[in-house]
Parts: sequence; C-alpha cells; structure tokens
Amino acid sequence: MSKSVQSLYTYTFLLPAGVIYALFFLAPTFLSFFYSLTIWTLSEWRFTGLDNFAIFLSEPSLVIGFRNTLVYATVSASLKVVLGFLLAAFLTSELRTKGFLRSLIYFPNIVSTIAVGIMFSSFLHPSKGIVNVLLALIGIDGPDWLGNPSIALLSVALVDVWKGVGIAMVIFIAGIQAIDRQYYEAARIDGASSFDALRHITLPLSRSSMNTVIMLAFIGGLRSFDLIWVMTKGGPGFTTDLVASIIYKQFQGGFYGIATAGNVILFLIVSAFAIPLYRIITKKEVDL
Repeated sequence: MSKSVQSLYTYTFLLPAGVIYALFFLAPTFLSFFYSLTIWTLSEWRFTGLDNFAIFLSEPSLVIGFRNTLVYATVSASLKVVLGFLLAAFLTSELRTKGFLRSLIYFPNIVSTIAVGIMFSSFLHPSKGIVNVLLALIGIDGPDWLGNPSIALLSVALVDVWKGVGIAMVIFIAGIQAIDRQYYEAARIDGASSFDALRHITLPLSRSSMNTVIMLAFIGGLRSFDLIWVMTKGGPGFTTDLVASIIYKQFQGGFYGIATAGNVILFLIVSAFAIPLYRIITKKEVDL
C-alpha cells in the first residue's frame, strides 16, 4: 500500500471525529467571538463593536467575581491535589478493602452537581442542617455556612472538593501503579521507611499524574458555576459571585451580547492562567 493511500485510509477514519469537533467546538467558538461584538436575539443581530466588552468590564461586581474565582479555583484545586494524592497513596497499599473504599470515594463524582448542591444546602442549614445539629451535640454553635459572607465561598469550595476528589484520586492511582515496583524493593533493601518511599519515589515519579490533576482541577475551578449557583446564587449579596455566575445573570436579564462577551473574557482568563501554569508545572516532569 502506497503512503498516499495509507494516509487517505487513516484520514478517512479521522474524518467523522474531525467533523464532530468542528461542528460542536470550533464553530460555536468562532460564533461566540462574533456574537460578542453584537446585540443579538434568536431572530436578529446588530453589530456594536467592543461595546459589550466595555459594559461587561464595567460591571460593579466583576472585581469581586474575579477575586472569588481565583480564590475558589486555588482552594479547590489545592485540596483536590493534596487529598487525591494522599488517598491514592493509601489505597494502593496492601489494604483488603481498598476496592470498596475507592468506589466509595469516587461515587460523589458521578452524582449530579445539582443534586449535590441541593443536598449540602440542606446539610449546611444554620438551624436545621445536620452539620450544625451534630456540632450542637458537642457544645459548638455552628455558623451560618452559606449565609456568612466570610465563609460562604469556602463552604462551597469544600463541597466541590468532596465531590471532585475522587477523580483526582483515580488519576493518581493510575500514575502510582505505573511506577516500577523495583524502585520500592531497592528502597526497602536500603532501609527506607514507607514515608521515605512516598517522598522520594512515589511523589516525584507520579508528577505527570499530578500535573494532570492540577490542570484539570484549576481550570475546572476557574470555570465553575453550577455548584455555586445552586448553593448561594452568588450571595449573600455578591460575596460568592464568580465570573461565570455574573455571565449567567446577564443571560437571565436578556443581555445576550454582553453575556457572550463575558464568556469570551472568561475564555481569555482561563487561557491566561492555564498556559503559563502548564509550562511551569511540566518543566520538572519525570519520565518513567
């Protein structure tokens, strides 16, 4: 078979995936950039240039939303990385119930985010929620987890960690299990403790998995919307507003062009953080 025929044969199989990618990703992306420059409805549009961007950037709560987005992404991503790694290290040991525990920890990841938000909104109710009821049993007066501006954002971020740490754990488990066991055997012969093996073997040789978790968790945090909207709707006041929730409020108000401009800005924000972060964390990656 000639190279040209072989290439044509290969591209024939890639064509359906390429069409789907172009139709459902590339086309909406380019259309978003176009409609961000217009005032549009489902039936008509009018070109306005950069006015939508100027209006969105002048939104009074945008500074708060931008700050909250960074805090939310940093806190949730950091905890997912740390807890995911520790859980993976524990559940790759010689533990008889590790299969059950893996399933138990991963289970929240397959539950609807809306359902999780509603459930924890009930759990964190200031007077009737199970969390404050249990705290009252030991003499602690629990706070208003979602109504106190000082802790509301952190409360939602912790729920996000509870839901998403399972996928981080699974990625770390895959990375740890790919490490050659001879490294551990050599370390054990040299008298290394379990902590030494974790620090000097598991941690550096699972850096590739860690980079994946960091990128997924941080980008997910920057783009987060559904959990914060279900649990607080950006309140109290604007204290838990994220950039994505501000965009959604523009859609709710019928300002579709401004909301589309907000989506473009969010895309640029995510790219501005994700690209340098990727370059930084992959510099020290260890190849197995």
